[in-house]
Amino acid sequence: MEVEQRIDAAIKMVEEARGVPLSASCVLHRPDLLELLDSIKIYLPQEFTHASEILNRENEILENARLTADQLIENARAEVNDMISETEIVAAAKKEAARIMENVQHQAAAQQNEIDNYIDSRLATLEVILNKTLDVVARGRDRLNGVDAKSALRELDKE
Repeated sequence: MEVEQRIDAAIKMVEEARGVPLSASCVLHRPDLLELLDSIKIYLPQEFTHASEILNRENEILENARLTADQLIENARAEVNDMISETEIVAAAKKEAARIMENVQHQAAAQQNEIDNYIDSRLATLEVILNKTLDVVARGRDRLNGVDAKSALRELDKE
């Protein structure tokens, strides 16, 4: 029988005891009540010790839980900070990539313009050379056909 049950039994014994007329007193069977109170007295220190151990463990468990919770919160904050810094790094990297791409596009456009100008100048030079070659060919044909250079030049001057 546990301590609580024994205390309940003692209370019940007092409640069911015969009352003394014209008094708040009652008649109890002394040996039974003393035996019950002695058993309570024996088990009560054990129960207090057990309850004290539970309370001590409860405080220890609560403290461990607080420490664990604090550690979890600290880890979560660190992870959030890492995620934020990673987000900032990604944003900075995207911004830098966009800047580099814009720079590359400007350089490519400038190089394309230089290439176009170079090709145009080379084609112009080739055109001049080809025109001179055509003139030489025409004069050579004219000579073959009997037109001399002086008369050809005269005709060119007239034009």
